[in-house]
Amino acid sequence: MSALISSSIARKVVMALSGLFLVLFLAQHFTINLTSVIAPDTFNEWSHFMGYNPLVQYLLQPILIAGIIVHFVMGIALEIQNNRARKIGYVKYNGSANAPWTSRNMIITGLVVLAFLGLHMYDFWVHEMAYKYVEGSPEDPTRYYAETVEKFEPIWRTVIYVIAFILLAMHLWHGFSSSFQSMGWNNKYSAGLQTFTKIYAVAIPAGFIFIALYHHFNPITH
Repeated sequence: MSALISSSIARKVVMALSGLFLVLFLAQHFTINLTSVIAPDTFNEWSHFMGYNPLVQYLLQPILIAGIIVHFVMGIALEIQNNRARKIGYVKYNGSANAPWTSRNMIITGLVVLAFLGLHMYDFWVHEMAYKYVEGSPEDPTRYYAETVEKFEPIWRTVIYVIAFILLAMHLWHGFSSSFQSMGWNNKYSAGLQTFTKIYAVAIPAGFIFIALYHHFNPITH
């Protein structure tokens, strides 16, 4: 039993740390993407730096991919472990009376976000890899803005992005604050930190939705 508890605690801590790492990346990703709305030249400059800087490409990018894999593997492992631990079923279970929908369905929102990441990587990362390493195209520091806006021209892709970011907000609403609880964070700053996590959970996905809608309704005309 003690080994099981220790394993469960360790998994929760690993998932919390990887989640906080992804939250930091999300903020950085949002900052860069926001410049595509307010300063396209800056967006091109920053995107080119991220796409060709060796430190980003060969160190930070593999760490990011590893963080995503670890976070979702730990989440699925904990969900399976929790389901197996429920040996006796309830005659009647009213989940909403015990916990909000977001906390009871983290695995659902997480899997949808993971599926969205697959689409997002196909749209941008796979295209970038093909541009540089398959096609062998020369560097073009001015191409990123046009490529990004073009992705949001189809209404179906924009709708998928909007839905995915709504579910991401739900995932962050519970997951961000619970990450600190998993690591035993409990002091006089806890209330303020929880408020910050809730604001973050709404503001960042809403910002991404705004960017997607902005580019959809403001396509590049030739």
